[in-house]
Amino acid sequence: MLLPAVAASRLVMVRLSAARCISSLKVPWKRDPALDAAISRDRRFRQASRLVREVLLSPGRRLLFRYLTKRRERIKLPVRVPTFLRRYPTLLAVSAPPEPVASPSPHLLAFLDFASRLYELHAPFLASRLAKLIMISSTRALPVSKIAAAKRDFGLPDDFLVSLVPRYPGLFRLVGDPGPDSSGNAFLELVAWDDTLAKSVIEVQADKEADVVGIRPRPNFTVKLPKGFYLKKKMREWMRDWLELPYISPYADASGLHPASPEAEKRTIGVLHEVLSLTVQRRIAVPIIGKFCDEYRLPNEFANAFTRHPGIFYVSLKGGIKTAVLREAYDQNGELVDRDPMLELKERFVAIMEEGHKQYLEDLNRKREALQKYREDAGCKDAKAEIENRLEEEWHSEDSEWDDDTDDAYVQ
Repeated sequence: MLLPAVAASRLVMVRLSAARCISSLKVPWKRDPALDAAISRDRRFRQASRLVREVLLSPGRRLLFRYLTKRRERIKLPVRVPTFLRRYPTLLAVSAPPEPVASPSPHLLAFLDFASRLYELHAPFLASRLAKLIMISSTRALPVSKIAAAKRDFGLPDDFLVSLVPRYPGLFRLVGDPGPDSSGNAFLELVAWDDTLAKSVIEVQADKEADVVGIRPRPNFTVKLPKGFYLKKKMREWMRDWLELPYISPYADASGLHPASPEAEKRTIGVLHEVLSLTVQRRIAVPIIGKFCDEYRLPNEFANAFTRHPGIFYVSLKGGIKTAVLREAYDQNGELVDRDPMLELKERFVAIMEEGHKQYLEDLNRKREALQKYREDAGCKDAKAEIENRLEEEWHSEDSEWDDDTDDAYVQ
């Protein structure tokens, strides 16, 4: 056992070592194909949800089709809207000319009913998640506009101010006017502090281990470097010393920490880790986190912290934007190992998409076979051959229009 003076001296040395290196530490970024693939797999889902949202947010959930087609660029759709809907016919219904109107399909209406029931079922869970996000804030309040910008990342319903917040008057207080689209000057305040919620994922894990082995381990981060990633000796030593520092809860008062201290770095990583742990898919676009810099007391250069700790986070550049990923939440194949209850919404929506796409491919194949039979029976080699060639081009171009990642920029 170390004598008090020796232990204190060692702690000072650790702090000085960490402090000297924080600003100068350079860690090379290395691509992680598995985690990049996890983001790429969601590309069509994100594009489809943005398109559908244009209709659902319209009055009466009805939108003139010509208006919808004009919004293609805004929602970053890489193909024409009619083409997209032809490939995924179970999403929206389009009425007949002369003034076609887009509205939810029967499949989508069933999905919306399912979503309402799921939100109702997990209302207490979502309320605690929202409370934790507010509790991390130094002011115990968050602007409604910032919560609204990140609501889908955290699994909150679009109408959380109406369907969720009023149900928990002991937790939340709305101050100001949020406006019709939640962009007004309003804040969501925490009414009462809840010690049971003021525990980070890391602290909860330490408590669980204590229940199993009888001894509570010191809360700390899980460092999981990807295969083939090696840190230089200086970086390994810095990480070792930094991990020796006491864990600082993201819910603790950080006003007394010096911004350049290693403790402040430990606290910053704790906040980022907790925020990512509260997201549905354990990942979030870096600019979205940046909206909370003031409330969460994050440094202006907080994004560099992700690359300084490649064993804790991964920053993907897929989709034309930086996305921070919590590495421990994914396995080596890029699959989530920690399922969030609200993930079922995405899976149900994707199932609807896949059902429609299967119908589209079957219909395309039937047309192709019918044309081939007609050609053989009629002996046509000119006009019908040209039609078949066009069908063949459509068949083979099914995925070619989706290859450019720059088409998949993040849109809120």
